[in-house]
Amino acid sequence: MEMTALKVRVKDTLIELVKGDITDLNVECIVNAANSHLRLGGGVAGAIRRRGGPSIQKECNEIIAKRGRVPVGEAAITGGGNLKARYVIHAVGPVHGEGDEDNKLRRATVNSLKLADEHKIRSIAFPAISTGYFGLPKDRCARNMLNATLEYVRKGTGIEHIIFCLYDEETYRIFEETLKGIT
Repeated sequence: MEMTALKVRVKDTLIELVKGDITDLNVECIVNAANSHLRLGGGVAGAIRRRGGPSIQKECNEIIAKRGRVPVGEAAITGGGNLKARYVIHAVGPVHGEGDEDNKLRRATVNSLKLADEHKIRSIAFPAISTGYFGLPKDRCARNMLNATLEYVRKGTGIEHIIFCLYDEETYRIFEETLKGIT
């Protein structure tokens, strides 16, 4: 069950925070918190794999076969398989402690938004990238992802609706406080 509590309009884009399961959202695209090998393991990726079916991992494997690994801060796009979303953007976030995490997370966010614009995607949902298994503190994630998104949107985008879908109450509150503080 998703709960919407905070919406902010920046230019022609609605930025919204919701609490819930990203795979349940009615959006054109969801973002996967990916690893460099695009293996759909646990967390958000596991939920995408279970709900979206094997075609998403198959497409990820084809990307890796062509490109090799996807560097931290970069993103790749696949179809959405059996998900409600038509696309999945696989954003490779940093592992806490590897160095330069803030910049890498901002790049992963912006590169996801650029891919969405390139594919004329109008609605996209992000999870809190790198806060699960990769261990990035949630406040750093919120600050970097939200600031990168606001900067991107202020420069102009075709994306009409950007959702940050946060799985638990604690993460939701941290994102809510951060967004209120920077808008």
